[in-house]
Amino acid sequence: MISVSDALSHLFDLVIATEVEEVPLRLAAGRVLARDVIATRTQPPFAASSMDGYALRQTEVEPDAMFKVIGEAAAGHRFDGVVKAGQAVRIFTGAPVPEGADFVVIQEDTTRRGDLIMLGHDIGPKTNIRPAGGDFHAGDTMDTPRQLRPADIALLASMNVAALPVYAKPRVAIIATGDELVQPGEVPNPDQIIASNTFGLAALLEQHGAQCRMIPIARDTVPSLTQAFTMAQDADLIITIGGASVGDHDLVAPVAAQMGMEQSFYKVAMRPGKPLMAGRLRDVPMIGLPGNPVSAMVCGTVFVVPVLHKMLGLPAVPATRVDMPLGVDLPANGPREHYMRAMVRDGAVHPESNQDSSLLGILSRADVLMVRPPDDGPRQAKETIGCIPL
Repeated sequence: MISVSDALSHLFDLVIATEVEEVPLRLAAGRVLARDVIATRTQPPFAASSMDGYALRQTEVEPDAMFKVIGEAAAGHRFDGVVKAGQAVRIFTGAPVPEGADFVVIQEDTTRRGDLIMLGHDIGPKTNIRPAGGDFHAGDTMDTPRQLRPADIALLASMNVAALPVYAKPRVAIIATGDELVQPGEVPNPDQIIASNTFGLAALLEQHGAQCRMIPIARDTVPSLTQAFTMAQDADLIITIGGASVGDHDLVAPVAAQMGMEQSFYKVAMRPGKPLMAGRLRDVPMIGLPGNPVSAMVCGTVFVVPVLHKMLGLPAVPATRVDMPLGVDLPANGPREHYMRAMVRDGAVHPESNQDSSLLGILSRADVLMVRPPDDGPRQAKETIGCIPL
């Protein structure tokens, strides 16, 4: 067996970033920017009023001062004249500040009669003007790598960028194996169960930028597995679920080997998820996950998601961990790294008492995977421990 960190290193070595494609800005949310993008304009492109009021000269601002209103400026409609001494322009939020003006008195600090305004007595020093280029300038860049958030999309729109270079979504083929499986909605016989892992993994991986395709369930026969692998050969990554152990009906490794797989490793010192396998099948990276539902989902979180991130051009790093205080005392851990389903209550993490790897209900209720290092000693409540958010 190898450690979790060694397994991750081997997996990162198996994959490279996908090709770059261009997508419209409207479809770019959540995608990973592949090249730096340059702003084509300055924002704001002109000095703009941040309030409704009157634009005038700051040197003339004093209590009871009077000004003649010579025009109006609104968003999208500038005042074309020049503001001179004793003059003011009615201005609205977002409008360009007229030439000659350098101060906006908010309308609440004025009294107007006809074309004349008189200033009040409590005008502060704030100019109420947003300077040109206060947000960004033409030529400024949005740097990579960056997974685009809604705020990034808004910024790129302001930069007048209509299309973006992004990494293509990795095409992931997911193969569930086993005579005991049927699809949701079908009627299983008394010895069968519903295939849940493919649906959970597809949801997880698509949440992290993959484009998943579910291959029909591969039965525990060489021809069925061979056909499934053949159908998956156009993928960027092949994920198998189950059949990766060493039982008489576990055929994934030998069939893959017959088809030319170069194995990178087999078995990881972790729980759940020990029977993990990885390699390259005819130049396509392949990860063989355990068949137990929780084991498959935990390995998806710990291994497959970081691999996807590297394929999307993001840094090759382990899943994000946060330190949280324990809500209970814990006994010592064994020799394998333990990923425990846990709930967060009152700011502390509480591991579930039953950690059986077949119990999806407990995984569904969990907020985090609490990570116990190998041979971790007894822990007391309020000690901090690393957790992977779910």
